[in-house]
Amino acid sequence: MTVIDISASVMQFLLAFVVVAPLLGAVAALLPAPPGLKGKNPDQAVLRHGVTVTGAVLIATIVLAVGFDHDHPATMQATTDISWIPALDVRIQLGIDGISLPLLLLTALLTFLCALYSYSKPPAGPSPKAFVALVLVLESGTLATFAVLDLLLFFLAFEMVLIPMYFLIARWGGGQRQAAAWKFILYTLLGSVVMLLGILLIGLKSGTFDMVALATDNGRGLTTSVQVIAVLAIGVGLAVKTPMWPLHSWLPDAHTAAPTVGSVLLAGVLLKMGTYGFVRILLPIAPDGMRTFAPYLAAFAVVGIVYGSLACLALARTGAKGDLKRLIAYSSVGHMGFVLLGIATMTPTGVNGALFANIAHGLITGLLFFLVGAIKDRYGTADLDTLAGATGAALYGRAPRLGALLAFAAIASLGLPGLAGFWGEMLTLFGAYSPAEGLSRPAFRTFMAIGAFGTLLTAAYMLIVVRRVCMGEHTPHSRLSPPDDRAEQAADTPQAADAPQAADGTKAADGGPQPSGAAGTRPAATTPQLADIQTYEAAAWTPLAALTVLAGLWPAVLLGLTDPAVQKLLAGGKS
Repeated sequence: MTVIDISASVMQFLLAFVVVAPLLGAVAALLPAPPGLKGKNPDQAVLRHGVTVTGAVLIATIVLAVGFDHDHPATMQATTDISWIPALDVRIQLGIDGISLPLLLLTALLTFLCALYSYSKPPAGPSPKAFVALVLVLESGTLATFAVLDLLLFFLAFEMVLIPMYFLIARWGGGQRQAAAWKFILYTLLGSVVMLLGILLIGLKSGTFDMVALATDNGRGLTTSVQVIAVLAIGVGLAVKTPMWPLHSWLPDAHTAAPTVGSVLLAGVLLKMGTYGFVRILLPIAPDGMRTFAPYLAAFAVVGIVYGSLACLALARTGAKGDLKRLIAYSSVGHMGFVLLGIATMTPTGVNGALFANIAHGLITGLLFFLVGAIKDRYGTADLDTLAGATGAALYGRAPRLGALLAFAAIASLGLPGLAGFWGEMLTLFGAYSPAEGLSRPAFRTFMAIGAFGTLLTAAYMLIVVRRVCMGEHTPHSRLSPPDDRAEQAADTPQAADAPQAADGTKAADGGPQPSGAAGTRPAATTPQLADIQTYEAAAWTPLAALTVLAGLWPAVLLGLTDPAVQKLLAGGKS
């Protein structure tokens, strides 16, 4: 069934357009803007160009989804097959099925929302021309990763995103951005070198790099020893990008230093490339090798779940001077642990749970990083102790809609039933209860119990964050005197609303904080107001919140796409 009947040639064009258009847009972003399109200034023109290109890609992706045959999601659709390097039998092969289509939509949506957000809130740093061009190259590489069907092309697309993300962190990031950027690229490049060796081993031993043909063969053309070596080599590269404990240490630094848009794309899109590789390459192409390493993958996954949660609890405690962005980054280590656990079960239930958790994490964590970036812009810091001690009412009293949305994103992240975060974790744990034939059931049930314990730890640190940031803590520094008329009038003026905030919630005059008891001044209001959610923020955040609810209430929309494709993948290409 297709919502709209679109011809195969149009579907091919749409998929090629989705992959290539951001690259062409990146080149155009670096060119001078035509005089009639400059608007108020060239910077505004190039930011508007970013919104236009990413919007066009999003529309094309939606049309692709509308024309997709939902009755046969296990069949590769919108396929293109063009010879590129005949000597190596490398071909430009594109196609989508029920596994890759949701990831294409997620990537196109998040990139468009980031461009829309940046149009009204450009990141501080060098010229927006380079910023927009890098975001578009990043989008093209990510979309290509999910659309290509040739192993060497997959590797090229996989690597294509590294340089743009490096410069986004190094040039537009915050404190320690150079060190964080170098750590990011060194970890991922080293992992990629090992991954390339594994890809070449598969191609040389099987005689082809065609991912569909290799998946259909289901490892029958590869000996067990070759499969084991290939899974080890490719798995290391994918595990670094995922990231899997203990190869995760680049992630907190990268997230802490990255600009808001960089964090959203890193968490919402780039991490999915690693888990997608496990599902698309290792599960169907080297099943015997995966079966050998599945218990170890599951063990590392559950350690990551617990480790990420304990790190978040340590950052969230009073007096730890924990950074809220760093906390959300560590939470990603735990959430991606559930994805890896689902993949390690090698069952349709577990893999479907992993794919669902992938999408849910992209929506929820993308929203969380948007919110944390907005909070940091308003307070000038993401330090939890400062945010909690700013005033007794904290966000609920100072920016209630912002506080409510942060609380919503937090409870979605902890897996509340009825929201997107619930289904992926539940299906993953069900898959671990009954793993694939040949895997140790007692071991995986132990992993299931540890993972379930991790969900309790996740709830603990998320609720602590909501209590501290949204409700605040009554400390001697935050007990401000009752307001008087002049304080209320001052708080209502635009100048007061835009003034920097001191750590105790009082306004700063002429760039410096003034204590509420300074001579000649009256005490500040009990709950000095911050700017609440702005129109451009609502436009960028509302789709993520709405889709989080929709996926939670109607999971069949996503599972109906992924399940037939997963069943075929695990059966060796047989429906």
